[in-house]
Amino acid sequence: MTEARVRVFDERGRELSPCSLTKAQRLVAGGRARWREDQPPAIELMRAVELPVRPATSEEGPKYAGQRVLLHICCGPCATYTVGRLRELGFQVTGFWYNPNIHPWQEHERRRESLAGFAEQVELPVLWQPGYEMPTFLRLVAGRERFRRRCAICYALRLQAAADQARAGGFDAFTTTLLISPYQEQELIRRIGEHLAEREGVRFYFEDFRRGWAERGRLTRLYNLYRQQYCGCIYSEWERYQGEACETYAPARLEAADLHAYFEEALEMLEHL
Repeated sequence: MTEARVRVFDERGRELSPCSLTKAQRLVAGGRARWREDQPPAIELMRAVELPVRPATSEEGPKYAGQRVLLHICCGPCATYTVGRLRELGFQVTGFWYNPNIHPWQEHERRRESLAGFAEQVELPVLWQPGYEMPTFLRLVAGRERFRRRCAICYALRLQAAADQARAGGFDAFTTTLLISPYQEQELIRRIGEHLAEREGVRFYFEDFRRGWAERGRLTRLYNLYRQQYCGCIYSEWERYQGEACETYAPARLEAADLHAYFEEALEMLEHL
């Protein structure tokens, strides 16, 4: 039997997407909404919801209408703008959590739980990679700990898992929230993603999501998400809090020759999985 749907309004009286009766009861019990006197049943949230501006579309509709994309998600904050943007383009978005680089385990779990809370709020289905494969990440980067050199391996490890899931699940494409961060190497991510796409037979969707970085910050506050203070791995934590101590591991910028070398090395390391 299908569960009843409840109409949802924000505090300004604007009607939003309906939710299940169970979710409505949970929102009311948690003090985040109140029942309205409408019939059929309806709830009113205790806050105003910022509604996205709908992009202009052609008569045929959004460019990727109906296509399924698997979005590798590094954290809740980076998912905020990215999920909305992909939906604007017409994609049916499914999240994918796999981040064995995040250290320590409690930090990994805190970020995972933050994403789970956000996914519930925006009705985002998520595939959760079971377990915690931090030892795999550490083995692959051992002796290659330099900033950006290890990052290339980290990108490849996570994108390989996303490509595998996308192929197995019959998705039209895969992509990653890493593309929103100004602290990540977009060209490396793109090259690795496109290489894996060709190898696995599923398209890598590339877009420079960094234009949404400021909006990411606003949405993170709106959804009250956990905001981490370092990228994820033990080396990035060290660099974040003791920058001077690890200068030799963090070159100021990536040279073209380094980019190519790191790309090739990252692909080679995947063969050791």
